[in-house]
Amino acid sequence: MTADSDQSSFDPTGSPSGEPVFLAVGQLGKPHGVRGEVTLNVFTDFPERLRAGATLFIGNEYTPMIIRHARPSGAKILLTFDEIQNPEQAVSLRNQMVFIRMEEIPPLPEGEYYHHQLLGLRVESEEGQDLGRLEEILPTGANDVYLIRLPDGRELLLPVIEGILVDVDFQVGVMRVQVLPGSMPE
Repeated sequence: MTADSDQSSFDPTGSPSGEPVFLAVGQLGKPHGVRGEVTLNVFTDFPERLRAGATLFIGNEYTPMIIRHARPSGAKILLTFDEIQNPEQAVSLRNQMVFIRMEEIPPLPEGEYYHHQLLGLRVESEEGQDLGRLEEILPTGANDVYLIRLPDGRELLLPVIEGILVDVDFQVGVMRVQVLPGSMPE
C-alpha cells in the first residue's frame, strides 16, 4: 500500500545511485499579506515537517530557504521565510516547487511505500506474468490508482485497495500485484 503522495525529483547533477536526492512536498502560490508570507499547496501527507526552523529547497535551483513561521490555512499552509521580507520578494516565489532532502523523509510502517519508491518498477501478476512498468500513481480521492504501462503500450489501471499489492522486491525491481477480473484491457 502507498502511504504518501510526495512527488520525487531528481537532482540535476544526479546521485551516483540514480536515487532521487530531493522530494517535492508542495508548490508555492501567491503572496499573502504585507510581511512576505506565501501560500503553499501541500503535496505531502506529512505537513508537520514544514515547521519553523526547517530548511526547504525552492525551485529548479534547489535554493535553500529557512522557514521562519508556518501556519495552516484551510488545505494550504502559509509560510514566511527568513530570506523573504515583503510581498514584492514573495511574488518571486510564485509557482515554484518546494523540496526537502530525501534523507529527511520519515520511515513508513512495514508494507507501506512512498510513491517514488514504486514508480518505474517492473510489475508482475501473482502468477509471474510480466505486466510492464508502474508509470504513474493517480490520486482519485477514495484511493489511488496504479497506471501500469503494458508491454504492448496499453494501460492497465488497478485501484490501490487492500490485497492488490502482493509484494515488492526492491533488490530485483519488481512489484507483484493481484489483477482483478475484468481489469485487463481488451
